[in-house]
Amino acid sequence: MMQKPQRIPNETTVAVLMGGWSAERKVSMASGEACFNALKRAGFNAIMVDVKRETISSVLLDMKPDVAFNALHGKWGEDGCASALLETLQIPYTHSGVLSSAIAMHKEKSKALFREAGIPVAESKLVDLEIAATSHPMAPPYVVKPVAEGSSVGVHIVDNTRNGPASIILEQRAIFGDQVMVEKFIPGKELTCAVMGDVALGVIDIVPNIGFYDYEAKYAPGGSRHILPAEIPNEIYRKVQRYSLMAHQALGCRGVSRSDFRYDDTVGQEPQVILLEINTQPGMTGTSLVPELAAHAGHSFEELVTWMVNDASIDR
Repeated sequence: MMQKPQRIPNETTVAVLMGGWSAERKVSMASGEACFNALKRAGFNAIMVDVKRETISSVLLDMKPDVAFNALHGKWGEDGCASALLETLQIPYTHSGVLSSAIAMHKEKSKALFREAGIPVAESKLVDLEIAATSHPMAPPYVVKPVAEGSSVGVHIVDNTRNGPASIILEQRAIFGDQVMVEKFIPGKELTCAVMGDVALGVIDIVPNIGFYDYEAKYAPGGSRHILPAEIPNEIYRKVQRYSLMAHQALGCRGVSRSDFRYDDTVGQEPQVILLEINTQPGMTGTSLVPELAAHAGHSFEELVTWMVNDASIDR
């Protein structure tokens, strides 16, 4: 892992950007509070900033922080917009830059770059919301999800026993927009791996206790079990790590990212590892995966956020 310039904690003011107005505001608040507390324990002059659309620029200009710790999730905070604002204000910030954040947030556009890099991805396409609500855009089973949301917001699995999630996604138009992503359902294990700088960390096997790994399973205490290290063949473990680093590099990500996979080991078929998506602003709550992966690699939460502050820059 590349050595970064060390910022002196008690001489460094860190604005922890949290909240915002996306569908993931609640998770962002939890991430921001956890990171704020860890930064304070590490000795930084950390300040929590509940981001408001109409005041964020003026607040940051008045505060003049040395670093902005981006703990925002979802639209605006994770899609490159916040990064663009921080670039404009010339405030060093954590996580990925404008272009990589924007591409990563758009699941279909990021898949194009993953395919180009040689990383296997699931078959998918964009369709009008009304079409997905009234007919099967592809043979079931498949997954319907927003093309630009995270934290499994609005994700629905359609199997052979259903005619389509019409009433659900029509009621969630504010999340989905006019188009939805329809993706072939890949059975098997839910695996995830984080990249920290230029190093792939461990691999977690996520076992949801309630249905599939949806928003509730991710953030509710006891919603899922995390098996770390994942109990999978060594060659699959290494492949997940390799694909995670390849995805991080293909999009030009910076700082910390997390990639989610399916490992289909159906008996009688060739085992396959499929990349679902990359997260440039992974959760940092008490049940989040990145702090757990960092701890497994020997980095405490305080060491993780300190590394992220030291990694912060502009022109990312």
